[in-house]
Amino acid sequence: MLKPVAGFAAFGLFWGAWGAILPAIRAGAGVNDGELGVALLMIGLGALLSMRLTGYLIDRYGGMVLPVVMVLFALCGVLPALAGSVVSLSAALLLLGATSGATDVAINAAGSHAEADTGRPVMNLAHGMFSVAVVVASLGTAGLRAAGVGALPVLGGAAVLIVVTAVVALAPGATRTVRTTPTEKRARLQPVLLVLGALCALAYLVENAWQSWSAVHLDTSLDAPAGLASIAPAVFAAAAATGRFAGNALLKRIRPVPLLVAGGVVAAIGTLVAAAAGNPWTALAGIGIAGLGTSVCAPTIIGMAGAWAGPERRAGAIAVVTTIAYLGFLVGPAAVGALSSAWSLPAALASVAVLAVVVAALAPVAGRLAASPHGERDVKEPGTRLR
Repeated sequence: MLKPVAGFAAFGLFWGAWGAILPAIRAGAGVNDGELGVALLMIGLGALLSMRLTGYLIDRYGGMVLPVVMVLFALCGVLPALAGSVVSLSAALLLLGATSGATDVAINAAGSHAEADTGRPVMNLAHGMFSVAVVVASLGTAGLRAAGVGALPVLGGAAVLIVVTAVVALAPGATRTVRTTPTEKRARLQPVLLVLGALCALAYLVENAWQSWSAVHLDTSLDAPAGLASIAPAVFAAAAATGRFAGNALLKRIRPVPLLVAGGVVAAIGTLVAAAAGNPWTALAGIGIAGLGTSVCAPTIIGMAGAWAGPERRAGAIAVVTTIAYLGFLVGPAAVGALSSAWSLPAALASVAVLAVVVAALAPVAGRLAASPHGERDVKEPGTRLR
């Protein structure tokens, strides 16, 4: 159980630092906002190119893939600090995205394997550690920036910590993981994986909409002071961590589908409260509620996919689900921006509540599909109850 938790913590360490150090990356590369936006798209493109391949490699070669892709991710994480133009920055972010997507699949596969091996819920705990690491790294990087530390030392330091994690916590015993030879049947896009991927995409869309727009909402819609508005993403991340730890404990007592339904409903309520708030403090409360609700959705869905697939196809199944889900993560902020231009930012954010309701409504359907005869033998594994 230590490996997925350590892997998610290291992953969150980088992305927490990244969000805080991005202005320094922009200045170092000498790009304007438009050029930076184009370059940032390369992260998503790189991830989409690598995720399914990583699932195949894990199913073929086992747990040794995780420490390898983690080290590659750490090394590529330093490259943006060395970029001096929009072209070099785009190339660096393409590599960063490819290794990030590979790492995302690998740590989720490790978490699903841990659930099957131990009979205990792991995914929400691991995702919770990601959220904690994001908050800690973001605040720590903000302090370093205030002290005048540049992008290269920050990202270099994060890379060292990630490599140490890969070598000390992830590499030992990695080659002992069972290997399998994927077949054409295992590589197909099964309907259950498409449904779970679509649900996870909706959950990620809700999550990233608030992570990206919460501070802007407080600043522009509610005229909050800059300092108060800037803590909104941290409030969301802290609530997400709390929700995931609580969700991990709840999965010892209830099945995944009811937790997913509750998560979608709570996320919708929090979203509506935050979007309709008349003052910043009410909005922050709503953002926290939304974070609590949406936090359990993605890890629970990914865990359901891993339980359905079984050990021989687990990484490939998770790669399919996370690849589809990543589209929602990428589309979310842009969709809110487009709707905001057509309506208003509060209205655009309120519309996200509809997607959270869809997740809650379709969760039982996904649960029935994931408990189909095709996955019956895997549902019998400890800790993989689906309904």
